[in-house]
Amino acid sequence: MSAVETEVQGRLGIVTLNRPEALNALNYAVWDGIQSALDAFRDDPAVGVVVFTGAGEKAFAAGADIAQLTNYTVVDGLNARLQKLFDAVEAYDKPTIAAVNGFALGGGNELALACDIRIATESAKFGLPEPNLGVLPGAGGTQRLSRLIGKGRAIELILTGRFVGAEEALRVGLVTEVVPQGEQLAAAQRIADAILTKGPLAVRLAKLVVSNGFETDQRTGLLLERLAQALLYGTADKVEGTQAFIDKRPAQFRGA
Repeated sequence: MSAVETEVQGRLGIVTLNRPEALNALNYAVWDGIQSALDAFRDDPAVGVVVFTGAGEKAFAAGADIAQLTNYTVVDGLNARLQKLFDAVEAYDKPTIAAVNGFALGGGNELALACDIRIATESAKFGLPEPNLGVLPGAGGTQRLSRLIGKGRAIELILTGRFVGAEEALRVGLVTEVVPQGEQLAAAQRIADAILTKGPLAVRLAKLVVSNGFETDQRTGLLLERLAQALLYGTADKVEGTQAFIDKRPAQFRGA
């Protein structure tokens, strides 16, 4: 049984963390599986949106594999392999959705934070309890959580290790939607369908500008926005999109 299963449904590339007996804890096999899935879906023209989810109903991913963590050294911390993997998720060319079912703790939470959009089932619980083990959230959690929900809330959640239920996650902006158990993939499909009606170059550049502009001052962000818009003005997709609007018909984008 593979630690990570992949499949294509329509234009969705689905990445399922598949260690339900260990609550889908993130070990080396899962890391490698995520990277392989990213590589495969990047070059697959049939895949427009990538969705991450967890096998079973109990967990999206309940953090790192503790047996593996026990052996980490200073060198492992400096290499920051999991942080680099989630950086790749965040910078991925195609939109990403975390369909969170059950526990999303530690590295599981950090994977969800690296995705563009997060939805959760009613049973979902989020947390960064790493200080219980004498370490901190080192795969992006300290930075992405604070940028998403604010510094004060992020510090409180990290220092206390408190778990956040789905409704609180929705209220503070950690997720954008809460759905009944078992409906997370259907919700991801609905969101993906909405994204995939848009110009693919516009989607890709909008994601790039928002993500990178957020990391800098507003003036620099506006410059990125201006340059991206200038590029889009020169595309066949812009011509098709505007003409389709005038003709009152669905646009037929080609990503060019």
